[in-house]
Amino acid sequence: MWNDKTIWIIGASRGIGAALAQLLNKKGATVVLSARDHASLINVQTQLSHPQKSSIIPIDLTNEEMIRQSLKTFEAQHPNCDVIIHCGGISQRALSVETPMEVTRKIFESNFFGHIQLTQAVLPSMLQKKSGKIIVISSLTGKWGFYLRSSYAASKHALHGYYDSLRMEIEKDNVQVHLVTPGFIATEISKHALNSSGEADGAMDAHQAQGISAQNCASQIIRGVEQNKNEFGVGGKELWSLFLHRYFPSLFKRILKKQSAR
Repeated sequence: MWNDKTIWIIGASRGIGAALAQLLNKKGATVVLSARDHASLINVQTQLSHPQKSSIIPIDLTNEEMIRQSLKTFEAQHPNCDVIIHCGGISQRALSVETPMEVTRKIFESNFFGHIQLTQAVLPSMLQKKSGKIIVISSLTGKWGFYLRSSYAASKHALHGYYDSLRMEIEKDNVQVHLVTPGFIATEISKHALNSSGEADGAMDAHQAQGISAQNCASQIIRGVEQNKNEFGVGGKELWSLFLHRYFPSLFKRILKKQSAR
């Protein structure tokens, strides 16, 4: 499924994106690595099993002009995009009442609008050849809200609405959309989450630190896509929350309210 495919990974400089790049490249895919931190992308590239089957295209999801330039670079270097994986994004650790609109807009630019701009750019060629995959890394917070994450949760909810709709429009053309909702993954996403001042929070969440590894997460994601699941969770025991949320919503809400915000 993955051998000799061109896979564009947005947010490949660390965490889940980097782990997916390593695993997919090991399976024979040509991986295109994109993120803001060029030095980190180079570091990820040097750790690939087949670094010659990779390229780096820096991108800033909050910068519309840079996204356009990155698209031009991709089109010049690669004849097609078989798979695009959206891992890029910013989390939040701030009360809603203390979060200014410019911070909320930055979160949406990174977590939603940047993704959509890239998807719309690669989609026509996928539709023309009637083949392709769009893999969107959302969050359990894309299914329900939580303390200190109002704007982040809203941006992830928006992804679900957009890509559920897109799936219905393009599934007849054999282009697949996979929505992934990770639980607690041991990455530094909470450290880079924005506080009310729009700066990195710098603190590691306890649940995040105790989560499964990014490598384990990447393996679960690839397995779910290979099984052709439209939407699926990845993580550890916290995935029971998806079952409770669906079938026992009142109980779920009581349990959720008792959880620590950090």
